[in-house]
Amino acid sequence: MSAPDVVVVDALGTFCPVPVRLAARRMARLPPGTLVELLADDPLVTIDVPAWCHAHGHVLESHVEHGGVWTALIRRG
Repeated sequence: MSAPDVVVVDALGTFCPVPVRLAARRMARLPPGTLVELLADDPLVTIDVPAWCHAHGHVLESHVEHGGVWTALIRRG
């Protein structure tokens, strides 16, 4: 469960590149420093999310898998 100050982006059931697009669309409306929790069950997020964060100046705080669901905690750059 995420903390109240974390914005959750639920991308469960979607496939590359949709999880990153959903996160990008949501993060565009948020101020820098905001934490976003991206939930996805597409294994390609383990490649896509770190690369996208690096390319766009966001910080990937954590990226964990539990029960087939990947949770990425991203700080907006």
